[in-house]
Amino acid sequence: MLGLGMVPIFAYKFKYKLIGRKVAYYRRLKGLTQEKLAERIHISKSTLCKIECGRYNNNLSLSMLMAIAEELHIDVIMLLNFDKLEQKLEQESHNLNTS
Repeated sequence: MLGLGMVPIFAYKFKYKLIGRKVAYYRRLKGLTQEKLAERIHISKSTLCKIECGRYNNNLSLSMLMAIAEELHIDVIMLLNFDKLEQKLEQESHNLNTS
């Protein structure tokens, strides 16, 4: 199945999982519970849980990411930038899904 720009949907799903893991990491680093962060950015705990698990997918807006980053006192690019290890993991995941 192809997504925007003819990129396979699973390639995006992996990125959503990475973004979610980063949200969870920085949330814990700041000592916040899911409930407290969700309350501060005016979303439900269930929505935040979906984001952190990488299951929110196409509904994850830039404005929501910016609100999360602002509340966590980080630059939004920290949620969207992937280091070499993360890029390698994404490529390996892509290879597994295309074999």
